[in-house]
Amino acid sequence: MTATPAWPPQSTPRLFVDQRLEAGPLRIEGPAAHYLVSVMRMAPGDPVRLFDDQTGEWLAIAAQVGKRDLNVDVSTCLRAREPVPDLWLCSAPLKKGRVDWLAEKACELGVDRLVPVLTQRTIVDRPKLDRLRSHMIEAAEQCARTALPALAEPVKLAALLRDWPAGRTLFFADETGGVPALKAMRSRPGPAAILIGPEGGFTSDEREAIRAHPQAVGVGLGPRILRADTAAAAAVSLWMAAAGDW
Repeated sequence: MTATPAWPPQSTPRLFVDQRLEAGPLRIEGPAAHYLVSVMRMAPGDPVRLFDDQTGEWLAIAAQVGKRDLNVDVSTCLRAREPVPDLWLCSAPLKKGRVDWLAEKACELGVDRLVPVLTQRTIVDRPKLDRLRSHMIEAAEQCARTALPALAEPVKLAALLRDWPAGRTLFFADETGGVPALKAMRSRPGPAAILIGPEGGFTSDEREAIRAHPQAVGVGLGPRILRADTAAAAAVSLWMAAAGDW
């Protein structure tokens, strides 16, 4: 007996749409439409997977295909929005390329919120948030994620510490040494954040201010010197392992 082909096929395009999805007609315009029409050559009757970071992932069928837009019929919710571990990544903005990579990995690894933190040695004062969000969306599309990290406005380190929410542990990567990260994270379950400094590291004054915060825990990431983006990915991975997400 011939097996019934999987529906929708694994090759079905998958895209983020910045609006709440529900069953019914939907018009797609802009870069998403260009990708579906000009790159994927979608025709009426072809399927597409859509997700909205709100309700989950939906199956839609192309109804009318134009040169710069297309209309689809959204039919079935394939899966609800995935649960996200309660972890923030607070990182000093890095140079272009490295900060883009960091945004992608924050999404892939399951971070709930990405917070750019301005420090005394920060090289980039105003990261381009639209570009970072685009990189996170692309990562989510490729990795079958249904949730995106929230992207906060840049905040100065002093303001971050002043307004830090009670009940959320702040693990900061202390290049001068700290409790082994995995051990510290296992001993402090619950809502958390990871704070990563800039390429030049925290200044001594900043380090003392962080250490003085009641929610802060200095952690070490091993015997090797890591670049800021590598340290962020390593620390997030360790927290996920300690939290049981892996």
